[in-house]
Amino acid sequence: MKILGTGSAVPRKTVTNDMLSEFLDTSDEWISTRTGIKSRQIITDERFEDLAAKAASRALDASGLAPDDIDYIICSNVANLYITPTLSSLIQGALGIKGPNCPTMDVNAACAGFVYCLDLCDALLATGRAHNILLVCAEEVTRFVDWNDRASCVLFGDAAGAVVVTNGGDDMLGHKMTCVPMPEVIVYCNPMEPTPFETGEGIDRHRTFEMKGREVFRMAVTAAANDIKDVIAKAGLTPDDVDHFLLHQANLRIIESIRTNLGQPHEKFPTNVERCGNTSSASVPLLLDEEVRAGRIKRGDTILFSAFGAGFVTGTALIKY
Repeated sequence: MKILGTGSAVPRKTVTNDMLSEFLDTSDEWISTRTGIKSRQIITDERFEDLAAKAASRALDASGLAPDDIDYIICSNVANLYITPTLSSLIQGALGIKGPNCPTMDVNAACAGFVYCLDLCDALLATGRAHNILLVCAEEVTRFVDWNDRASCVLFGDAAGAVVVTNGGDDMLGHKMTCVPMPEVIVYCNPMEPTPFETGEGIDRHRTFEMKGREVFRMAVTAAANDIKDVIAKAGLTPDDVDHFLLHQANLRIIESIRTNLGQPHEKFPTNVERCGNTSSASVPLLLDEEVRAGRIKRGDTILFSAFGAGFVTGTALIKY
């Protein structure tokens, strides 16, 4: 596997902590000291599929490939307006990629979606089932959080990040995916009406987004740090050999705790959570694109991706860029 190009896109609307304090019992100090977040981008009058297509188009341009060179599209997404058709098929149409020989599919691995899909891309390329894959992570988390719940709604933003990967490389140095079934930690249910054949008793069909922050913090730090060490060791390297640690941008305190656990300097852990918030599976490819375009990540660098989310799932991948 080899990453040919990266791309990203964020909504036009920037929402600061002070703007949230106008209708929530919160403040910039309350939010920033607990999360590190100062602002986030939120979808307003844009179409979500257009945002996803923009990130995909930028990755495609950076790769040097033409749209019809893509023979597989994978999209990581937790929730959006469309249950069907898939977001990946909408992206295919927006890019003008001709069918029918470019299959598409959506994957939901929560906030670890980018790493999970990267692993899937590597497997498809290794078996010859695909040659040039467009991977898009697009999230509009702000559409399904409870905007009356200050503990959760202040955390999230919307974004899309994308990469184009191809075969013929040897850039995947190691990976690890895990899942511990704990739906009580993070949960969101689509509102659904009961059928005429059930009473609905005991079924909460209008459950909104719920998250137990303290448990997420504890599990994320412990699981991510252990997985990172494991993947690096199996590759025959040490944390000192890694040039960049690109972690899921959920909370600055989580990132700092993992950094301290690994004994690595601040400059190896770039962040954008302070201005983008938690953008779910889009956070890692969004950060990757920013670092690549700023020239801080260069060809030949060793990068560690780590993400965690509802499930409770974790994903870690070590690559040579």
